[in-house]
Amino acid sequence: MSALATHSRKLMSMSSMSSSAGTSWIFDKPLWWVHRMCFYVLKWGSMPKHIAFIMDGNRRYAKKLGADRVAGHQRGFSKLTETLQWCLDLNVLEVTVFAFSIENFKRSEDEVDTLMYLAREKFRNLIEEWQKLREHGICVRVIGNLTLLPKDLITLIMIAMLLTKDNKRAFLNIAFSYTSREEMCTTSSQIVYGFRNGSMCESEITENIFDRCLYTYCSPVPELMVRTSGEHRLSDFLMWQGSFSYIHFVNVLWPEFSPWNLMSAVFCYQHFVNKLAKPFYKELPSVTENLSHCVNILHEERLRILHDMCCSNGQSMNWQKLNSISCDDLYDYYKTNFKA
Repeated sequence: MSALATHSRKLMSMSSMSSSAGTSWIFDKPLWWVHRMCFYVLKWGSMPKHIAFIMDGNRRYAKKLGADRVAGHQRGFSKLTETLQWCLDLNVLEVTVFAFSIENFKRSEDEVDTLMYLAREKFRNLIEEWQKLREHGICVRVIGNLTLLPKDLITLIMIAMLLTKDNKRAFLNIAFSYTSREEMCTTSSQIVYGFRNGSMCESEITENIFDRCLYTYCSPVPELMVRTSGEHRLSDFLMWQGSFSYIHFVNVLWPEFSPWNLMSAVFCYQHFVNKLAKPFYKELPSVTENLSHCVNILHEERLRILHDMCCSNGQSMNWQKLNSISCDDLYDYYKTNFKA
């Protein structure tokens, strides 16, 4: 009975925190005029097209305030929405964030359950705001080994990605259930499978193909990577993609990250880029039609596996149909079958 009471109190605490904290994915508060002026000046220099963030320090922030961990994670989400808006104001149109590492599954069962609960809430909020996201042109992608997640959460993630897949102004990549080592191992094994079944020959197995088979195959490399909390390590995040990125470490906890911290990171990146002798980013070389078809099949197979997992509860609509129906119909499907 005591365990049940503890669990009930935890759920009540999370529910209370959810209702009191900001839950919108769109941050509409305008910048202070000083920030706007500094952003304007900063944009005269070389701007990164893609910034990746390691959002570290939520738990330490909660401890610093004497609050529970849920409060730290909620404040971390609020800071994410603010930072995404700051990036848009700086004309940075692609952002990747490290939201949940595969290593985080090693934390206590109580904390993992809390994080999964919060993830469900945030993706439900995202689905409810799909029209706002369409107005802002924001496409949301979730990268990582999603098969490790609960089936209902996979379903929410897939619906969120489908509802925003045609938005082209800006891109948010959420690394969830992700580590770079797992990504590279998965990519390598799938390339080996393609070689063994005759889909590609040995001479076609190159860095170019490896890039196209990663979870991040849709994205340019991040020119700038930012880590908060004062830690000086990448924690198994985008190690392949970030090989030549400028890495900026900030000695503040993620919930305390400010426009000044972001401007400092971009300014240091501009100083770094100006010292380079050649352009930072180059387009991937083209590949043959057959090889492109092989890569597309690989990514479709990943989606099919996820579809099979999240539709194992007897849902009749298949992935191909979900992928082709309108957003209005997809949202109606979500409300009928999955809305809490």
